[in-house]
Amino acid sequence: MIIAYLVTHSGGFHADELLSSVILTRLFPQARILRTRDADWIRTAPDRVIYDVGRDYDPARLIFDHHQKNPPLRDDGQPYSSFGLIWRQFGRDYLRASDVPARDVDAIHAAFDADFVLPIDLVDNGALSPNGPLADLSLPLLLESLKPVFDDRTPEADDRAFDRALVIARAFVEAAIARKAAKSRAEAVVMDAIAAAGDSPILELPMGMPFRAAIDKAGADHLLFVVHPRDTDWAITGIRRDAEGFALRADLPEAWAGLTDAAFEAASGVPGARFCHNARFIAVAADRRAALQLAAIAVRDAASLQESG
Repeated sequence: MIIAYLVTHSGGFHADELLSSVILTRLFPQARILRTRDADWIRTAPDRVIYDVGRDYDPARLIFDHHQKNPPLRDDGQPYSSFGLIWRQFGRDYLRASDVPARDVDAIHAAFDADFVLPIDLVDNGALSPNGPLADLSLPLLLESLKPVFDDRTPEADDRAFDRALVIARAFVEAAIARKAAKSRAEAVVMDAIAAAGDSPILELPMGMPFRAAIDKAGADHLLFVVHPRDTDWAITGIRRDAEGFALRADLPEAWAGLTDAAFEAASGVPGARFCHNARFIAVAADRRAALQLAAIAVRDAASLQESG
């Protein structure tokens, strides 16, 4: 199949066809994006993918619109936008083209659909409305803010703005996929570290990396602190009780809050203690030995608080 054209509607743009274009241009890099409402171009043909226009959805004919009378719905009844339809059809191919390992393709496809694609679908269909003080900073509204202002009537203003916005949309998609792929790689490392830790409440990792999901997956409820090297020092961090909140399984000792260098060394009794955050969720040490000593003291402090409580 040789795709020469990626056909979507002209005029003002939204996040769904922008993000669809990110996927399609990666898979069909020689194809030309054609933004039009010309009926001859919107007619299906073997040399084109049509999306967010055409009032039809038929993957076999490579048309992916959601504006028709009976639009396509997800299995749970939630609506698709063109982005959801394109991701459903081409997402796994996009991940393979992005060098995601075959073993991770299905999991990352599903996770990206749930975390990134579905919210775009819902906003585009009016089923979800960004609200609150950060509403204007949601991705759909940020991308739409790149459209020309209302009184810019220069020829091809919309197309030029679309091209600029596409670069930004691509950066967001690629970064999101890269994070999910990295999270999958990290999970394997963290699982090995959990096994090595055994019954210890201190988890030592070879570098900073996402660890919460793997700890939950392993059911390692006994872990309280994570220790790992950074560029020139070591960090001791707490572990959140749940994915949504900020409360920790155990805080670092109250007597350490906000201390640095000599004051922190004196309070902790650990040479090489460098800094403890006021909120007591992270501390920094000069080396591994000091980091493990601080973590062990924090474990004892947490145990004594639990006994006294």
